[in-house]
Amino acid sequence: MRTMGTENPNRANFPQRPSVPSFAAASQSTPTPFVSSGPVVGSEAFAFRPTPPSAPQRPFLPSGPVVGSEASGFRPTQTVRSNDPSIPRPPSSYAPLPAGPLQRFPIPQFSSTTQAPPSRASSPGQPVFPPSFVPSAGHVPSPPVSFYPQPQLPPVQMGSPPQTVNPVPSGMNVLPSSSDLSFPTPRPALQPLQPGFPGYPSKPSNAVAQPPSVQSAAFNTLPGGYGPPPPGISAPFLAHQRGYVPPPPVAPPLGGYSRDQMQHQGSGPPMGAVQGLAEDFSSLSLASVPGSLDPGLDSKMLPRPLHGDEVPKSFAETYPMNCNSRYLRLTTSAIPSSQSLVSRWHLPLGAVVCPLAEAPDGEEVPIVNFASTGIIRCRRCRTYVNPYVTFTDGGRKWRCNICALLNDVPGDYFAHLDASGRRIDMNERPELMKGSVEYIAPAEYMVRPPMPPLYFFLIDVSISAVRSGMLEVVAQTIKSCLDRLPGSSRTQIGFITFDSNIHFYNMKSSLTQPQMMVVSDLDDMFVPLPDDLLVNLSESRNVVDAFLDSLPSMFQDNLNVESAFGPALKASFMVMSQLGGKLLIFQNTLPSLGVGRLRLRGNDHGVYGTDKEHVLRLPEDPFYKQMAADCTKYQIAVNVYALSDKYTDIASLGTLAKYTGGQVYYYPSFHSSIHKEKLKHELARDLTRETAWEAVMRIRCGKGVRFTSYHGNFMLRSTDLLALPAVDCDKAYAMQLTLEETLLTTQTVYFQVALLYTSSSGERRIRVHTAAAPVVTDLGEMYRQADTGAIISLFCRLAIEKTLSYKLEEARNSVQQRIVKALREYRNLYAVAHRLGGRMIYPESLKFLPVYGLALCKSISLRGGFADVQLDERCAAGHTMMTLPVKKLLKLLYPNLVQVDEYLIKASSQAGEFNISRLPLTADSLDSRGVYIYDDGFRFVIWFGKMLPPDIAMNLLGEDFATDFSRVNLCERDNEMSRKLMGILKKFREIDPSYYQLCHLVRQGEQPREGFFLLTNLVEDPVGGMNGYVDWILQIQRQVQQNA
Repeated sequence: MRTMGTENPNRANFPQRPSVPSFAAASQSTPTPFVSSGPVVGSEAFAFRPTPPSAPQRPFLPSGPVVGSEASGFRPTQTVRSNDPSIPRPPSSYAPLPAGPLQRFPIPQFSSTTQAPPSRASSPGQPVFPPSFVPSAGHVPSPPVSFYPQPQLPPVQMGSPPQTVNPVPSGMNVLPSSSDLSFPTPRPALQPLQPGFPGYPSKPSNAVAQPPSVQSAAFNTLPGGYGPPPPGISAPFLAHQRGYVPPPPVAPPLGGYSRDQMQHQGSGPPMGAVQGLAEDFSSLSLASVPGSLDPGLDSKMLPRPLHGDEVPKSFAETYPMNCNSRYLRLTTSAIPSSQSLVSRWHLPLGAVVCPLAEAPDGEEVPIVNFASTGIIRCRRCRTYVNPYVTFTDGGRKWRCNICALLNDVPGDYFAHLDASGRRIDMNERPELMKGSVEYIAPAEYMVRPPMPPLYFFLIDVSISAVRSGMLEVVAQTIKSCLDRLPGSSRTQIGFITFDSNIHFYNMKSSLTQPQMMVVSDLDDMFVPLPDDLLVNLSESRNVVDAFLDSLPSMFQDNLNVESAFGPALKASFMVMSQLGGKLLIFQNTLPSLGVGRLRLRGNDHGVYGTDKEHVLRLPEDPFYKQMAADCTKYQIAVNVYALSDKYTDIASLGTLAKYTGGQVYYYPSFHSSIHKEKLKHELARDLTRETAWEAVMRIRCGKGVRFTSYHGNFMLRSTDLLALPAVDCDKAYAMQLTLEETLLTTQTVYFQVALLYTSSSGERRIRVHTAAAPVVTDLGEMYRQADTGAIISLFCRLAIEKTLSYKLEEARNSVQQRIVKALREYRNLYAVAHRLGGRMIYPESLKFLPVYGLALCKSISLRGGFADVQLDERCAAGHTMMTLPVKKLLKLLYPNLVQVDEYLIKASSQAGEFNISRLPLTADSLDSRGVYIYDDGFRFVIWFGKMLPPDIAMNLLGEDFATDFSRVNLCERDNEMSRKLMGILKKFREIDPSYYQLCHLVRQGEQPREGFFLLTNLVEDPVGGMNGYVDWILQIQRQVQQNA
């Protein structure tokens, strides 16, 4: 038996049969067998030469067993076959039709000698097929003469199991009746079919596939699979399905192979995987000309995330009762059914959780108070009642969706079931309708009375802190926020300052002025007047105001250069340990006295590139990790504000934030004249944003899977319980998932995040997020359902943690190698069934994975070596990236670059609203006659081209437009152009208020300023010995092909 040859599907969609079909000689090469034992019948099994295309090409649709006229060796051709060399050979890649009217296809009209019988009605969930057509001998179909738009068929949700397969016996060459049509076994993918066939390059080469703007044909499908047309339908008639002409069909696979594992000679997609392939199979042509230096890759065609984070929509549509993706994102929403699938996944398998993410107005998490009933939970696994539990026995029992235990429904919670098995009060129960809900916890969820919001400030008052202006800005900002601190009349506050001594402040409400007490014995620390150092803010407001007013002048003449930070930290812990709370540290000088003193070690450049390099990124003194553990135990979260112009050992100080659920803010070379607004904004947000106090978090998941590792700022109290003294909307946590069993037997896995915390108002609450995800047996489906944002978030945390044990280079290589392995595995799914040649293929869901991987390797925390980034800056960036939610992290990795000069020069009446149009991060995007804003969420870099008209620069910068930009401060001036620019910056800051973007002005060609602030951060350009985007893609592709 010989296998079929499907050299290329690119041919005219509505051909005519020639009077004498033309055949090529049978192939002499050894055919590659496909993995199906089904029959191949008819002369179609022989190789052939396709005719040149003369119309826009479309991917084809594989069909079932080959029978009837299609098996006779017929291949549709042009009416006239031309040997004109100007007619190109069919390309090896597929191309979608261009968007526009050409995507509407005619219904072919057939001669009156043969009438097509009416199509049979299909049962729900079954594919809808055109009627069978049996041509008479010598029949020649007439050309299409009418155009009728075809109705779109709606996607079919998951349902009953797939139909059985009835392969046609070998040698059979007759067309079965329409009632006997059988279908190949569908893939076990649990994804709703979506219309459209993106994923094919729009040009024969040098093209990135983009989804066509006009939807293509949508096919109704079997549940969980994709239905090809029935066997025996001739090629011209299949044009009825919007012009899709099938390849020679093959029999369905008989055995344990997934559709993507089928092997088939030629360039057709894997049999039965049309929808997955057509939707998500994307490629880049990398074929270079022999002997040329041209890489053969057009950089303009590279996939770029110019619209920011793209959350997969199909998952949310399939499970509408899941919590919103802002709270929980899985790295793939198709959970592998076996360990073997996990081993071939190669990317992180897990989730990113942001339990207190800010919700837009109208989408707030509903609050539920069960009162006397008590919170409804599974008595075995302790899962909270959620939309995926089921009620039975007339509403008297409910089955847990996590462990399947049948639980009794309390009498106060009982409700009858309707005919469909739903509770009649379902719509009145948010916990049964919403994926996210917040419960008011009763007394049994408390080990002590709910703590009040408590803010304690530990402030460096050494000479550098005073002279930089830090002390004054901090005092002013704290005072301005006192009325906005959460907790109202319950809020507690306290202060300690330090240089070589420790200064305590008695703020008892009966005093008119604060009373300072100085402790100079650093080795035997004690707390004077422990009951009066923490005071109720509303009762002692006048004393606190007086202290903050006098603080800058109190130390204005201080010449002390020492820092007893360690003893001051211990003193703060002693004061706070009774209640817990948030400790805000303002550190300006390297700790030099007492316990926890640190040495200058950031300049040891000889260590870089050796096995001891990572030691610089670890805390030097175990004192800091021990203090962090003690703080967590007593519900103290630590936020570190490092504001030095010298080395301050963020690697050590950041440990305090890492293990207490805190945060590191870094202001290198802080000076109030430059950084004042940034410090004010970020400190104010830290103090006033809603905070969850004394929290613990656990994430439960269904039988057979469990989370094994957690990444972020917290202390792991047990194997799966995260201790979080304070949580807010700017913190995210990542975790990795593993399979406990060799094979999962369930069809769905459920996840439930539970955060138990005390609100600022004094209520004990439980915020619960629930999500469901399908279990799949198909590796291709895992890749198609991948979430690039979640994957990069886990990649980022894993790589940063790796730098604490290995060299930077090894951390970068680990990112690259996992991307290579994943793309190689995906390529292998299609390598035999397609002529991939030099093309790089990837699922549509992961089209931005390479560029984000490159950006991660070029990020401050991972890039280069000693000479590229200051040690403190690298460590601070690492601490920040470990906590960022997905959207903020992706913006940091691939920032916004927008051109604004065209908007600025328009008259205000014509300008309208500024339209943010992002540009690729490459120097080629910069026009020397323009003004551009680079925004990574942490800073603005405003780039002025050297050929910018002087009047624009004059309007924006005034008389300073010709001076050194490092001395120019951007402010609003009295002209329309300046007001517009400041309005744009304000709009950008309002979009993401987590951090304050400080402005840095850069003039084209002004080095090293331009290089430092902008050019080194254009991730698509080669810089500092690291690849640009094009070279990175070529390098990845070479490695993918090495062992493919």
